[in-house]
Amino acid sequence: MQLCMSFIDQPNQFPEPYDLFFWRAVLPGELIVPKRSMAKQTVGFSATVFRKKFRDGMSVRNYRDNEIIFAQGDKADAVFYIQSGTVKLTIAATRRKKAIIAVLLRNSFFGEGCLGGQSLRMYTARSIGPSNVTRLQKESTLRTLKRDPSFAALLNAYLLSRVIRVEEDLADQFFNFSEKRLARVLLLFGQITKESKPESPLKVSQGTLAEMVGTTRARVSKFMNAFKKKGFVYYNGGLQINSALISAFLHNRPMSVARRT
Repeated sequence: MQLCMSFIDQPNQFPEPYDLFFWRAVLPGELIVPKRSMAKQTVGFSATVFRKKFRDGMSVRNYRDNEIIFAQGDKADAVFYIQSGTVKLTIAATRRKKAIIAVLLRNSFFGEGCLGGQSLRMYTARSIGPSNVTRLQKESTLRTLKRDPSFAALLNAYLLSRVIRVEEDLADQFFNFSEKRLARVLLLFGQITKESKPESPLKVSQGTLAEMVGTTRARVSKFMNAFKKKGFVYYNGGLQINSALISAFLHNRPMSVARRT
């Protein structure tokens, strides 16, 4: 469920360590470019299932648009699971550097770093539109992993599928041009719109798109004008995305990595 790490278009510029995690958007399998290995999406857990497994070790909360779920630097004491809606993860670093780490859709876990010994949150989690999120206490999650092999297997499968996608997307960032990366980001936004079903059209600036793709606003503007002429996107009070045409565009531009047999 993950897409895109950052890459600097100019070869004489190198990303700093935190830039390597610039954009890792969690995606369902159908959004990954075909002819690449894909992992199955994690089976969804209902709040009822979680209550049976965690009892008092869980809570459920609804979040408003742009509301913070947890902030960078907060104590890492729980794992979170998205029942509905979309969550954005961002990280701020020195010299006013700020990056989007991930955009997570329904049936995604986040905050699982606490299970591996992370004591403080490395990023901020914020709701995009209304969302319903389950909070699983760290201690309860660790106990459940030990006594419930089926839950442990599902969580492990989810985390392994994330590793696979990160590796593929890192290769995509280093071996593909920003035009294709922009197309994949737009495809993600199309999926977010489909999932969250917002009342108003999607509004995203070219500056935000440039941050996500890891290129300049001028290049994004150039590509967006070309995409508009091809019918990939159009504007009607907000950004409208033709996911079918963008998917076909990505199908016809395979990743520029030689596959050795």
